[in-house]
Amino acid sequence: MKKYFKKLKLIWADGGYAGKLIAWTKRYCGWTLEIVKRSDNVKGFKILPKRWIVERTFGWLENYHRLSKDYEYHLSTSETMVHIAMIHIMVRRLA
Repeated sequence: MKKYFKKLKLIWADGGYAGKLIAWTKRYCGWTLEIVKRSDNVKGFKILPKRWIVERTFGWLENYHRLSKDYEYHLSTSETMVHIAMIHIMVRRLA
């Protein structure tokens, strides 16, 4: 895994991924898995740190029909479509 994602060092994950996965990720991949949890004493809706970044990005990508479902046969094509969508979003912001 490490040879495919050379720049990856830190992964943020939901509380459901806590447990043995943290040690496994560190041991076999050399990455740090940080669990973003909400506090037990907070009631109602609260924005969690770093989690909104992922949710916001997914919201942007949902605007692209080809990314709304897994239409592609090859994983590399899906990855390329995400890159193209993000480039389109960035270019629109520069214009």
